[in-house]
Amino acid sequence: MFKKMKVKSIWISLLFVFFIPNVLGASSIESKSPELATGFDTHITNNSLAVSPDEQIAIVSDSREQSILVYDLTKGKLRKKIDGFGSPRNIVFIDGGSEFIVSDSTLGTIRFYSLKNFTLKDEVVVGPGAFGTAVSPDGKTLYVNNQAHNSVTIVDLEKRKPIDVITGFTQPRQGIKVSSDGKYIFVTNFQGDKVSIVDAATKKIIREITGFSSIRGISITADGGTLYAANSGRNSISAVDTLDGTITGEIKVGREPYGAALSPDDKLLFASNKADHTINVINVADHRVVKTIGGFKEPRQAIVFSQDGDQAYVLNRDLSIARVDVKTYTITDIIQDK
Repeated sequence: MFKKMKVKSIWISLLFVFFIPNVLGASSIESKSPELATGFDTHITNNSLAVSPDEQIAIVSDSREQSILVYDLTKGKLRKKIDGFGSPRNIVFIDGGSEFIVSDSTLGTIRFYSLKNFTLKDEVVVGPGAFGTAVSPDGKTLYVNNQAHNSVTIVDLEKRKPIDVITGFTQPRQGIKVSSDGKYIFVTNFQGDKVSIVDAATKKIIREITGFSSIRGISITADGGTLYAANSGRNSISAVDTLDGTITGEIKVGREPYGAALSPDDKLLFASNKADHTINVINVADHRVVKTIGGFKEPRQAIVFSQDGDQAYVLNRDLSIARVDVKTYTITDIIQDK
């Protein structure tokens, strides 16, 4: 059922020649991209939410907007709007929260911003089509999905430059996770509805898990043993044994589930249903839906839990953030640009 896939050295070389130039300086933000007139992959839409480690700042994006928003979570209001993007795809914090990275499929770059003054510090070209990103547990490596080139680019965060490319994927979009020990990378392939498991040391695909339907968000338990995936095509969440790649359970949820976010203690799973404007709260122990929370606006994969697990932040279609009390399963407030 599963097969190992070889990374072709010739294709990797070509990718490096055409899609991995040197790191660009911050001044490159002023240059005009030929893609900006129409955008790249504009038919594919997604949003992103990142919360700083100290949980004081939240940064959000929607690929249909050419800007990102910075919210002050302590004051519950907009702090800054940063313009100049083509199609912002994903946001992650690095370096202990002192910086954040934004991937852009139209510009074909990842941009490094300072959290102190929200200024652009660096820009690295990885090629048009850059989507989901994930940081290794040691904070030294960034993995970047590229749905246009069916690849994952490996970026050295200390040197701020691409160092390798892994091929063999089919339209990897937003979904990418790194195991808690950093040994494996889980990459969703929208075309073919599968998850590829990559050995981080050898940079090779070692297993492919199939059986999904319009796969969206994924989450991995802390022990790496179970993967949860949202099937927007059949309104369910699949539970997968990552060791043998078998789907061990199917949890029925609302319409068009996009998100599958695990709480920090792995006891709860939030499944966000875009078409229903709801979130189903799932008890991981018995895969039972214990609560359905309403009041959202097209929630997708953008769900972040607080470190203590008492709160969850959910991004809405209008780029407002719904703050959820996890104990009472209620929305306590909406953070938005007033």
